[in-house]
Formats: sequence, C-alpha cells, structure tokens
Amino acid sequence: RTAVIKCRAAVIWQAQEPFSIEEVEVAPPKAHEVRIKILATGICGTDDSAIKGKFREVQYPVIVGHEGVGIVESIGEGVKGFKPGDKVIPLFAPQCNQCVSCKDPRTNVCTTARIERPKGLMADGTSRFTCKGKHIYNFLNTSTFTEYTVVDEIAVVKIDDDTPLANICLIGCCFSTGYGSVLNSAKVHPGSTCVVFGLGGVGLAAVMGCKAAGASRIIGVDINTAKFDLAKELGATECINPKEYDKPIQQVLLEQTGGGLEYVFECTGKPETMVAAINSSHFALGTTVIIGVSAPGETISLDPLMFIAGRTLKGSIFGGWKAKDCVPKLVKDYKEKKFDLDKLVTHRLPFEKINEGFELLRNGKRYVYLMIY
Repeated sequence: RTAVIKCRAAVIWQAQEPFSIEEVEVAPPKAHEVRIKILATGICGTDDSAIKGKFREVQYPVIVGHEGVGIVESIGEGVKGFKPGDKVIPLFAPQCNQCVSCKDPRTNVCTTARIERPKGLMADGTSRFTCKGKHIYNFLNTSTFTEYTVVDEIAVVKIDDDTPLANICLIGCCFSTGYGSVLNSAKVHPGSTCVVFGLGGVGLAAVMGCKAAGASRIIGVDINTAKFDLAKELGATECINPKEYDKPIQQVLLEQTGGGLEYVFECTGKPETMVAAINSSHFALGTTVIIGVSAPGETISLDPLMFIAGRTLKGSIFGGWKAKDCVPKLVKDYKEKKFDLDKLVTHRLPFEKINEGFELLRNGKRYVYLMIY
C-alpha cells in the first residue's frame, strides 16, 4: 500500500498571516484520487484573496495554490487514465463528464465539483493533509503550494510526456482564463474593438486572445504604466492610465472610441472597475466579460435601462474551457508555438521565497511562479 509522504508545504494558519513553510504529511490517495508531485506553481491574485480572508468558503489552516504542473506519484483504487510518472496539470475547474453541466456545451462549470463536493475537503469529507497533528484544508480542488498534493481524478488532466514544464503551469489558470475569455466567452470577431481592464497575468493573456482573434483595436487599461510596454508587445494597440485623466475612465473610452467598445474584459475584481468596464461598452453592441474575482458581499449598482438596447454582461471561469477536453489542446498549441507563455513570466523563485513572490504580485510586478523541485 502507498505510504504517507512527508514533504514541505506553504501553510496559511490564519487569514492575513504570511505563509509558513512546514513539514506536512500527505496521505495516500483514496478511491478515485491521484497524488501528484508538484514541480512548479504560479502565484495568482485569487490565492492572495484567500490569504486575506476574502472568501467565505476557505477554511483555515489551508494550503492554497491552484495553478500547477506535476507528475503522478500514485493513484487510488478505480482511477483510470493515469499512472505513476504521467505529466499532469491539476484543475481548479474540474470536469466530471457526468453532470448536466459537463454534458452541456454552453458551460464549463461542473455541477459535481461546484455543488456536491464539500469545500476544502475531498469527496469523502476528509483532508489528505496533516501538520503538527492538525488537519489542513485544501483549496479549489488543487492545493499546489506543496511538494505533494492529492486531488480528485476529475480535477486533474494528463498532458503529453514530451511537454516542456518550464512555464506550462500558467495553463492551469492565468493564461487559459484570460485567453479563453476572449475566444470562448466573448467570441471576439476579426476587426473588432476591445479593452482590457487590468494588465496582470490574466489581463495580458486576454490581450493575447484579442490579438489572436484579429481585433483591430486593443486598449489596455491599468494604473501601473510599467506594464504598458509588455502589453503592447503582446498585442495592445494602446494603453491608458486612468490616473492621468480628470474624468472617469469610461468617459475617456467612450470619447476615444466614438461611443464605446465592442468587447470589454474586466480582470481586476474591483467593483468600481466592473462598473467602469460595463459603462465603457457600446450601448447596443457591447459585451462585457467579468473575469476578476470580487470578495463575497461586494456589489455593483447598475441602471437596468443601460441593457435595454442590447448591451451584454457575462462572467467567465477558466476562460470557458472544459478543462479535461481543452487543456491538452492548449498544451499542444503551446508546443506548436501558437502562443508564447514565456513573456508572461517575469519572476521565477524557489519555493521557500513564496512570501517574497506574493509581495511582487501585490506590488504590480506582473507575473510570478515558483519552482518547487
């Protein structure tokens, strides 16, 4: 029988506390579970929100992280399609292929994972992580800030054995989320006009998606002008800093585009930015996609009449990709150089510098990922 593994993990004991690198015990996988040796993991704003206590469903102590790549170490009873040694990407947006949602092409949000699974625990209601005699909760079906993790088989996908793993963890969230929101959720068409609010990793991936879709005008909006050069390199035709104007950014955009943008992508999660994004869309043709994750309880106020002429407002999780089906295809496209993940990575840090990595994220230094092995 597979044994308990002792390894390092970055534990958050309480909300608002820094990471503590601890020795944890990772139990063997039970039925329909997979234990993974994590090789690299990205740092995402959603993890930062969990650290700050913004999500009600996150229980502490917890191992966060949801954007990783690794190798299967062992499998539980009944697992099919995986074997030790397989290269895999954990999925924070699982795909069970059995529920109503998974069988419907209109959504990629698995009902089984979203509703039927207990939050922060495995399907049987228990944890596979223990530290100092305490059970540690998991996060978003993945928990990648650890040398080993255990996930449900619906929350992991195999990728080709010849896949270079250097930056591939970005397909686990950042890149796929931004890129797919353009291609799948908004369905941007050639020659159209787009604006992306927030030029972090997800926003830059959205810019890449707009370029790939053939948009003729791609405006990047951010209060950090240091991000503008990379945004333009990736496809933005122009960039705007709202702080440089004495009028609301939506008014600036309406004036500069002759009535608003056809496609708007909100990547900050801030309610006031969401309102500005919606108001910068064209009154009759505009589609706004909310990608940024707001804190529970935050609200926005909108005039219903602003939608009467045809404006559209929608959300997007994991870029609308059905993860089991689409992640291997995205990996194949990366290997065929259809997009460049490397430009999104600005810092590579060893695992023990995870707190430093989050400071870089909070200070607007674009994108960071951790090498664990």
